[in-house]
Amino acid sequence: MRGAGSFLFWKLDSMSDLIKRLQDRPVQKRPNKVKITGRILFLVDDAIAMRRQLAGEDLPLDHGLSYRNDISTDEITPAYICYYYDDVLGDFPYLGFRAGEEFPVERGSVRRGGFEVSVSGKRRGKGSSREQSPYAERCAGIRLVIAENIERIYQDNCHNLGILTTTDFGVLEKVRAGAELPLSIFTEGKDTISREIIEWGGLFQFNLARLQGKAVLPAPQPARRGQTLAQKIFAKHRVTDLGGNRVGVPSIAERDAGFFRADIRFSHEYVTPMAAIFFEEQVGKDERVNDPRSIYFFRDHLTFLDKAMTPERKQQGLLEVAAQLKLKQEQFAERHGILLHGETGLGGSEAICHSKMLQDYALPGQLIIGSDSHTPHSGAIGCVAFGVGTTAIFNSWITRDVYSLVPETVRAYVKGVKPPGITAKDIMLAILADDYVRSGKAIGKMMEYCGPVVEALNIDERATLTNMAAEVGAFSGIVAPDAKTVEFLVAERGMGVAEAEAYCRGLRSDPDAEYAHTIEIDASRLEPMVARPGDPGNGVPISRLEPVQVEIAYAGSCTAGKKEDMDMYVRVLQVAVERGVRVAPGVSFYLQFGSQEVKEYCRERGYLDIFERVGAIVIEPSCGACINAGPGVSTRKDQVTISAINRNFPGRSGPGLMYLASPLTVAASALAGRIVAFDPDRIGAPARAR
Repeated sequence: MRGAGSFLFWKLDSMSDLIKRLQDRPVQKRPNKVKITGRILFLVDDAIAMRRQLAGEDLPLDHGLSYRNDISTDEITPAYICYYYDDVLGDFPYLGFRAGEEFPVERGSVRRGGFEVSVSGKRRGKGSSREQSPYAERCAGIRLVIAENIERIYQDNCHNLGILTTTDFGVLEKVRAGAELPLSIFTEGKDTISREIIEWGGLFQFNLARLQGKAVLPAPQPARRGQTLAQKIFAKHRVTDLGGNRVGVPSIAERDAGFFRADIRFSHEYVTPMAAIFFEEQVGKDERVNDPRSIYFFRDHLTFLDKAMTPERKQQGLLEVAAQLKLKQEQFAERHGILLHGETGLGGSEAICHSKMLQDYALPGQLIIGSDSHTPHSGAIGCVAFGVGTTAIFNSWITRDVYSLVPETVRAYVKGVKPPGITAKDIMLAILADDYVRSGKAIGKMMEYCGPVVEALNIDERATLTNMAAEVGAFSGIVAPDAKTVEFLVAERGMGVAEAEAYCRGLRSDPDAEYAHTIEIDASRLEPMVARPGDPGNGVPISRLEPVQVEIAYAGSCTAGKKEDMDMYVRVLQVAVERGVRVAPGVSFYLQFGSQEVKEYCRERGYLDIFERVGAIVIEPSCGACINAGPGVSTRKDQVTISAINRNFPGRSGPGLMYLASPLTVAASALAGRIVAFDPDRIGAPARAR
């Protein structure tokens, strides 16, 4: 089976030839002092002040304005901007940046402004792993990013591209004074390899130095005590030599840094073309990727773009620009012999990448990297799967490994007895509302979901938890494999029980493993949850929500387009069919599958008939509305959506107001025309007086 088991180092002679050629490339470290001569752009929550800066006025360092917190990559580079994958991106940073209700940044204004420093508040770079965001900043002239804290993937992408980062606001005085800055300011507190990447000016330059024996590759540090599940998997995949030929150590300490052999590397059409350009320009058009059999490409993000793009965007030629992403990925896949899961001819795609990865490829104990922040989806069966940026993907095509810190682990312990109307999504929204998470303390850590309630969940529901580790800002999410994992591998992969059990054996945290923190959730006390617009962490019980009328109900995405999710939609809609109830007037209810296999599952069980009878709009598999690229997006600022996807950042799925909820709540709300929890006794009944 392709994608199964441990991969051997394929075509070692060919790889050695490539390394030999790369050993002849000149590579040089940065100077040990840096001078920033450009202007400082303060990303503040004041549209007038933003426009003044962009028009040429420099704010004083003690400006007294509030910095914007939680600036997501969706705001740095909105989805439509990512149709570009070259230096044209420099025209676009911060076009989605919102100050109050205004969008003060215009195309080209940052580049024209001569800014070299960009400053903001907490949790900068949260959200998607798109490297287009820091790349757009770099192309616009930004050399230094300063924020109170910075999301892991975004910061890694900055370092990989050569952008400096710091959380030390004292640097601003030195920049404004024109002083030279010791490079050590930006490497202090970093692990050895992060320091080296910064000092060499980026990941590719560091890897050249590494392959030439010029860079430092520290020895693995053994664990001080028992290991977490994540530590065990990282230890198994630790590269121990410069060339990447020796892999595996008995144990590894948290916070240890190194390179780790990836069993699977995958990317989608938003990222592959940019990585391909990097490969062709920096490695060579005639070179070949290392081990194409363990690489997968997906055409899953933009298959419905023509149905979601506004006439204005089409007039700007963006549909044609986006079409080049598809073409470039196809050409690169064919040239390198890489399997591409593409379109089906029915509209949509074979599958969303995360759905396909869990369904067909991921295995317990593997280490998987993907070009999307929701790569942790596959952690549901006990593998370490995490999102990386374009530069990391491109470099992995050369070395088959990826740089990482071994993350500390946070336990999310879910106890009690889960009430019938509570789903994994409700549990996740409760975790996201926890103070530890909302304060940013879980950023960069592994989320290990455990406890009797998690153990009772099936794999699809576990995948909702691990998928949304991305919304925590976590490194990844994982659930220890068990009997349910074995059942999944037997049913979905056709394995024998003994083979499935062998994959799961030994994959549990040790009793004396050390955790950074434990978040404890009592499921028996949970009510159905909803996250108010703006952030997935804005979760409240529906019982405390003010009356909210909806125009759009969206059921789908990698988070909520799985088989178990379809079962939940039908659990609600079957009651409606029995009572002759349809989707409420004025509501568009979209239902989108995560893969063709999920669609077939629905066909076999008669679900498609139920969807049709209630008036749902059924859509072929694709990412679609989740990334503002398919049916189900909002078109007005006052339009309200109830959605089962994973994110509700401003502009994520159109200009409207998006509430996040479980599949049960989304289906019930579509029928009611307002946000309600699922109550079978209330379907078709008059609305309760408030």
